[in-house]
Amino acid sequence: MSVKVRKAVIPAAGLGTRVLPITKSMPKEMYPIVDKPAIQYIVEEAVRSGITEILIITNRGKDLIEDHFDYSPELEERLEASGKADTLRQVREIAGLANIYFIRQKVTKGLGHAISCARSFVGDEPFAVLYGDDVIIGEDPACGQLCRAYEKYGLGVVGIKEVTPEQILRYSSLQVEPLRDNLYKVTDMIEKPSPDTILSLYSILGRCVLPSEIFDILDQTPPGAGGEIQLTDAMKVLTQTKGMTGVDFTGTRYDMGNKLGILQATCEVALRHPEVGDGFREYLKELVKKL
Repeated sequence: MSVKVRKAVIPAAGLGTRVLPITKSMPKEMYPIVDKPAIQYIVEEAVRSGITEILIITNRGKDLIEDHFDYSPELEERLEASGKADTLRQVREIAGLANIYFIRQKVTKGLGHAISCARSFVGDEPFAVLYGDDVIIGEDPACGQLCRAYEKYGLGVVGIKEVTPEQILRYSSLQVEPLRDNLYKVTDMIEKPSPDTILSLYSILGRCVLPSEIFDILDQTPPGAGGEIQLTDAMKVLTQTKGMTGVDFTGTRYDMGNKLGILQATCEVALRHPEVGDGFREYLKELVKKL
């Protein structure tokens, strides 16, 4: 019998050094994409995927994230008194999206260490990981696509995409074999490969679903690339012992730890936004004439 994935972990403890100086005072996960912070899109994706319990891993200076998913009685009273029912509903819905918990990663020792902080929350269940840097927008939530693959095959799952030869050196590289449609068998992986160790141009981008045994593997995982405990190194053990499944997910991924990615997300979401879409499209048409 397949096990349903109902828990998710969102690591959001990174320092955001690629987008300084704004991250000196604001977590990158709180960057607005039009009128919602990036992390709300990630939480909503998890909820649409059937996730009911979410742990967000933060660190010092990220209280804004916790505040965003809490109720705000003063604001709600003001909106109610002003008769702004639609806005009030939107604000209240944020706090009721799921059961959301928070824990601090007290020392930033890498993604693998951050995930190990979720051990007591996860217990012995499978769980989804949605990277706090990656907003993925599409009709079929990417996390849900991975959860279905886990429930079908019972193996750990990674969300994958082909990237450029330049990008693969900064990401991970996977050894893959086609299964069917957009599904692959993953048999090996390496984090931040050198040019002579590239396995393929398929890389893990922002999403995975893992069995709870990953925690025992992480306990034995030494520091890797950058001197940090890499989740990829622990998943490599899974690929070599049991194998993993790769899902070439549908949807558009935006790298919110990258200045260009932030601008792309804002622009493309604005064009589809029911309130500002038409006006923004006209603005862009006029702007392009001046380029």
